[in-house]
Amino acid sequence: MSLLLIAASPTAASRSAALLSATGERLVHLGLAPETLRLRELPAQALLLADAQQAQIREALQQVAQARAIVLATPIYKAAYSGLLKVFLDLLPQDGLRGKTILPLATGGSLAHLLALDYALKPVLSALGARDILDPIYATDAHLPRVDGSYGLDAGIGRRLGEASQELHERLTQTPRTSSTRAEITLLAERCNA
Repeated sequence: MSLLLIAASPTAASRSAALLSATGERLVHLGLAPETLRLRELPAQALLLADAQQAQIREALQQVAQARAIVLATPIYKAAYSGLLKVFLDLLPQDGLRGKTILPLATGGSLAHLLALDYALKPVLSALGARDILDPIYATDAHLPRVDGSYGLDAGIGRRLGEASQELHERLTQTPRTSSTRAEITLLAERCNA
C-alpha cells in the first residue's frame, strides 16, 4: 500500500469525512488507489487502553506503517484535532511517520480555529517523524454547505484539494532517492579532508 486516507471524525456523515472523500476522488482520478482507515470503526476500548495488540488496532497500525503517504482529515474541536485522532496517534511508534508524505485536512465551524493545524497537529506529526508535511487545508462550515443531506464543496476548497492532490500524486510517483552507502559517505569525507 502506498496511500492511506485516515478519517478521524467520530461521526460517519461529517464535513471532515466529506473533505477526505473529495480528496480521495481526486486522487483516484489521478490514477492512485488509496485505502481508507476510519478510526471511528476501531474498538473504542482498545484505543482508550492503548492496546496495540488488539487485532483491529494492530492491522490499522500496519496500514500506517506500509503507507508512503497519508491524508488525514479531522474536525477541529476547541482549537485542537479530534480526540479520536489523538488516541490513535498515541499508539504509533516514536518514528511512525518517518519517511511519509502527510496531507492534513481539517474542518471547523469558523476561521477562528484555522491555526489549530499549525499549533496543535503539525507539531505532533513532526514529533512522530514526519518531515514532508504538505500545506494543510482547512475548511469552515461555509466552505462545505449541506445540500440535500450531504456536504458540497465551494469552488475555492475544490481548487485547493485539486492542487494538493496533484502535489501528493507527484510526490508518490517520483523515483525514491537512493541512500548513500557507508563506503560512499567515507569516500566523500576523505575527499573533503584532502
